[in-house]
Amino acid sequence: MARSKNGEAIGPRGRSASGRKKLRRLLRAALKENDLDVWRRARAVLGYIEGRRAVEVAAELDVTRGSVNRWLRWYETLGVMGLLTGKPPGPAPRLSEPQRTELTALIEEGPAAAGYTSGVWTGPMIGDLIAQRFGVRYHNHHVPRLLHELDFSVQRPRRRLARADREAQAGWLREKLPRIKKKPPRAAA
Repeated sequence: MARSKNGEAIGPRGRSASGRKKLRRLLRAALKENDLDVWRRARAVLGYIEGRRAVEVAAELDVTRGSVNRWLRWYETLGVMGLLTGKPPGPAPRLSEPQRTELTALIEEGPAAAGYTSGVWTGPMIGDLIAQRFGVRYHNHHVPRLLHELDFSVQRPRRRLARADREAQAGWLREKLPRIKKKPPRAAA
């Protein structure tokens, strides 16, 4: 890899005709996909290669000089790929794919099959199951995210009294509730 001269952020490889061609191709693709971030980065790098100073490019694109310098470093290090927007990978999953498959099967069998007395799964129960079976602890707030990743949805039961009189409830909803609800304001005459 050829090093750039002092005062130049991009070396000969990035300034070559093929490097500029790749940048122009990236500019067209970003414009077509309406990806303003990638377009702005590619435009800044191409402007710098064409001889404009980083300060001028930053003013033209309404970004800080530090951003332009960072994009130039990314381009110098990774080429065009360094200018693309990517999702940060995040930490590695704590459960492997075979463990996730096994957890899915355990959840589908139900809590009774896993040794719980309840007939309905709860988040803390699933967290406890994961800790017992796989030795991995999840915070109770993270268990719903994990379930969502496994294509489960959170189900919440309706709160209804077991011995409630359904006919009385229906009558109350039909007759009394409309009388006590706020009425819409009258239009000014």
